[in-house]
This record gives sequence, structure tokens and C-alpha cells, in this order.
Amino acid sequence: MTRSMPARPGAPGHAVVVGGGLAGVTAALQLADAGMRVTLLEGRPRLGGLAFSFRRGDLTVDNGQHVYLRCCTAYRWFLERVEGAALAPLQSRLDVPVLDVGRAAGPRLGRLRRTALPVPLHLAASLATYPHLSLAERASVGRAAMALKKLDPADPALDGVDFATWLGRHGQSPRTIEALWDLVGVATLNATAPNASLGLAAMVFKTGLLSEPGAADIGWAHVPLGDLHDTLARKALDSAGVRTELRTRVGSISPSAEGGWEVETAGERIAADTVVLAVPQRETHGLLPGGVIEDPDRLLDIGTAPILNVHVVYDRKVLRRPFFAALGSPVQWVFDRTESSGLKGGGQYLAVSQSAAQDEIDAPVAELRERYLPELERLLPAARGAGVRDFFVTRERTATFAPTPGVGRLRPGARTHAPGLYLAGAWTATGWPATMEGAVRSGITAAGAALSELGRVHEHPLQEAV
Repeated sequence: MTRSMPARPGAPGHAVVVGGGLAGVTAALQLADAGMRVTLLEGRPRLGGLAFSFRRGDLTVDNGQHVYLRCCTAYRWFLERVEGAALAPLQSRLDVPVLDVGRAAGPRLGRLRRTALPVPLHLAASLATYPHLSLAERASVGRAAMALKKLDPADPALDGVDFATWLGRHGQSPRTIEALWDLVGVATLNATAPNASLGLAAMVFKTGLLSEPGAADIGWAHVPLGDLHDTLARKALDSAGVRTELRTRVGSISPSAEGGWEVETAGERIAADTVVLAVPQRETHGLLPGGVIEDPDRLLDIGTAPILNVHVVYDRKVLRRPFFAALGSPVQWVFDRTESSGLKGGGQYLAVSQSAAQDEIDAPVAELRERYLPELERLLPAARGAGVRDFFVTRERTATFAPTPGVGRLRPGARTHAPGLYLAGAWTATGWPATMEGAVRSGITAAGAALSELGRVHEHPLQEAV
């Protein structure tokens, strides 16, 4: 039965947030904290968007390995807001084991670590002893880093240049790009240097490696992502008074004859003073009323990039570290998910995270098994002869927006031409690539714009920075 929910006279304004990913949950919390009545509509049976968990037998599995950095101040705020910060701790200091198995002399381990010295000296000792680059290549990295520090990521001219071209102009060899710049860039941008906007790459490296000594310290969930982004998020929304409706897809958003907006689902029409659209760009394009943004078709030009995760459960412990990165191998990053998954009966569960996986995203599981199990044995001698209790794959074909050169001019801001209608999502103009940080920032920005238009004062501690 269709029913209408008009705003009550004299009641606080009613906001509808469409989409229950990190952007939508953030916007809903911000609006509710400012005193608005909020309804959050999510088509899936859970919250969390593309950072979620599911059950596979006795395991609780994350759809993909997600990490954040100390410089991700908005996502850190989100964890605090849902009371989950202790469940996703940060390293005390950046320390990334990097194993190169492509050398004729055999595997070699290097580390990217920081000290407490000020930038850029915090990485100097690590770079000076990084065994995967020659002495000349290490020296060239320092010169390129200083040139990168001078760039303004917000400069529109940088958006049209690819990162690889810039690196080449600044003396970076193919090996240096592979062993350092892409090691970080592929994981954060979901693209290799030739396919990444210089503006976004500059933002990542300046903020993460060249802003503060601890900016790149890595954090990750030590529990299933669903505990944070669904269970705790839902608890926070409930406590804030947000009405959350799952399995509820929005069919249309249109101006109301009485003013404001009408959001229609299969079961009801909801009257709202404010609407925040926090869904992917194609879905947003399909829901936007005409004339509310310039050239709405540009949203369809924002490409997507896939991420593949290979999951292997061994019958014994084969990795002593919590994670490592690899060179000279198809393997990119490997994480130990044994404890967080609830694995019983001994053994070890490893998640292999493969970004920019266009060439493999549709490969059959059997083919991926044939490719990755031998690679893991090359990287981890303890895996040789170990029994494989389970092997499976998760695929996110549209995991992120593609950070290609020129994407910056396509990304819209939070405000539209229509009063009361706002956009959120990691693909909007946050200045960040498609990360959990970018998603939360977009929700903060959209809610802040809505509250400002309504004349409400609700200062978020990160609003000015965002």
C-alpha cells in the first residue's frame, strides 16, 4: 500500500538519504545530530555499501581487504562516531614488508618504514636501504618526491596529465615505478601510473607520505567489516533517531507540489525537505530530476575500476606477518584474516587483494587457483606442501571510480541547482580517490551543505578541512 509521510507543521525538517554506504550513513548521522528527522533508504539487506562482510560456512568474509591511513581523518571520525575505533587500530609506525620474488638470486625482503623524524627525513633511512632499487634509483625518488611536494593537487591542469608521464619526466625508471610508486599507487588509486590522474596521485602521495611523519601509518579492521559498517553503524543510526529501511529501492525523486521533494519507493511516497543522493554515479544519473546539475550525462563518463580478492584457507600457518606486499609476482598485497574471520580448527586464512584487476576480474576460479596458489608458494615457503582447505574469489567489478586523467572535471560537487537536493559518494568532487575516506568526506560535505541552506548551525569538527 502506498502511503505518504508529509513533514509535520512545526516539526524539524525531514531529510531522506538514499543509499546506506559510508557516504549515506555519514550524511544521515550528521543530519540527525543537527536535529533533523532522517529516513535512510538502502536497497540491499545491509548497510556498508561496497565495504561489507558475508558468511561462507563458518567463516565471516570481507568482500575485499580495506585499509585506511592515519591521514584519513574523516574515516577515523566515522569509526569514533560508531564506537568502532578500537576494532580497527592503526600501526604505531608505518611498516610495510615488501617481498621481491622476481630476482634471479631468489626472494628478497625489503621494508618501507618510517621514523619519528620530520618530513621528508622520516622515510630517508628506509629509502636508503630499500633493496629493491639501485642507489641511483633511490636518489631519483628523493628528487621526484620533492618535486611532487611542490604540486597543488587542486590545480585543474594536473587532472589532464597521467602520473606515469610526470614520473618519467622526473627521472623515474620503470623499475622505480613498479617497486615504489605503483606499489602504493595501485592500492590507493586502483590504477597503475599510466592510468591515473596526476592530480589524484599528487593528492595521495602528498597527503600520505609528505605531510606528517605518521600520515601513512596503516590501519585495518581486526573484525569483519560488517561489524563496523553495518552492525555498529545501524546502532549509531538507531541511537540518533534515524529511521532506516533496508531492502528499499527508490524509484524516483521529484519536486513536490507543496514544496520540497517526494521520494517514491515500491511501498510509499515520502515527503522530504532535504534529499541526499548517496548512490553510485549511474544510479544517481537515473534518479536525478532534469536540470538539477550541468550536463548530467557526464556522470556516465565517470568510469569504474574493478578489484579482485582471492581467498585461501590453509591447513596450517604459512604467514607470520599480518600482511605484506609483493614484487615480481601477480600477487599485490596479502593479509592474514584468520582471527577476524572466526576460522576454527587451526590453519590460516589469507586474503590476496588485487587492485586494477581489469585483466582478471572475469577469470574462472579454476584459472585463478592455478595462477595464485603457486605464486603464494613462491612467496611463502611454508605454503609449499600445505593443504588448501578452501579457495574462493570475490569480485567487485565496479569497486571504485576510475581515477583516469580528466576525471576531475566530471566529478560533481555536493550542491545541485535545486534547493534541498544534494549528492554524496566517493565519486563526487572530494579531492580524494575512491576510498572509505572519500566516501565519508562526501557525506560530511553533503550534510553540511544541506544544513547551511536550511540555516542550521551544526559544525562538524572536520567540516573546514573537508
